Amino acid sequence: MLGVPVPDATQWDQIERVADCGYAVFARLERLAAQGELIYQDDTSVRILSLIKENQQLQAQAESQGFSRSQERTGMFTTALVVKVGERMICLYYSGRSHAGENLAALLEQRQEDQGKPLVMSDALSRNEVDETAVIRCHCLAHGRRQFSDLEDVFPTECQVVIEVLKQVFDHDEHVREERMSPETRLAYHQAYSRPLMNELKSWLEKQFDDRLVEPNSSLGKAVAYMQGHWETLTRFLSVAGAPIDNNLVERALKLFIRQRKNSLFYKTEHSAYIASVLTSLIATCLHAGVNALEYLVALQEHRKEVFAAPEAWLPWTYQARLVPP
Repeated sequence: MLGVPVPDATQWDQIERVADCGYAVFARLERLAAQGELIYQDDTSVRILSLIKENQQLQAQAESQGFSRSQERTGMFTTALVVKVGERMICLYYSGRSHAGENLAALLEQRQEDQGKPLVMSDALSRNEVDETAVIRCHCLAHGRRQFSDLEDVFPTECQVVIEVLKQVFDHDEHVREERMSPETRLAYHQAYSRPLMNELKSWLEKQFDDRLVEPNSSLGKAVAYMQGHWETLTRFLSVAGAPIDNNLVERALKLFIRQRKNSLFYKTEHSAYIASVLTSLIATCLHAGVNALEYLVALQEHRKEVFAAPEAWLPWTYQARLVPP
């Protein structure tokens, strides 16, 4: 398969053994992530051969009933949820029929009632939506900017107005990170320096339609409408401490799965996709914790009984305390 080595029986057995003890840790990470205060959310496409075969059967069935296409869902997704829990970051991946909103909703079912509403950052696609009354939704300002940067060659003057304002806002956020400001100090900083810029931008956007300077159905008009329609969620960083400004963190996390997709092309079954999701979740969480992922997975396999007995003691940031010195 395009030079990609296929694991032999022994290697598959090793993969299954690592994944087997990883399930318990993954479940523990899920419970912790469900209590997180900030969740980044996104998904990408994935190919699973068993589901592709199922799609073909559904299509044939639909055609036999006089339909041009199946009425059942045929899409396949890999969702990434990157969750901030205190000082820790947990990465969770899911592959299958469920999209990002459904996977997030399933995770939040484990959330304790006394935790309050989490901040959830995503783009504005409908498949990211959950019960929006249960979360504080933030939308990615970088996606809003992209609506205009993609049109800069066609509408250079108008797009430059938006791009220049948002560049200053993103520069402010970069300064916040460099100075390692607390969420409350960051909020005050953005309110002092970014809010005036965003207020001016909002007035400019309104003027485009009010003075009929932009055709609403044009590509530029749709970009303006996007910003206006999601203004509250795009500017959540101006009203809620800790609200992020973009979704770049989870987009970077998805690159792990995108790289796998480019190398291996597909998974054979939903089970193999699930194994990959579990292992990649552990590896990505190790990366955020500054832990050597290979050493961690080896430790899980070598201490299988202890892992199953107390998975909370074998998280990437706790496991080293359980290792017996040589």
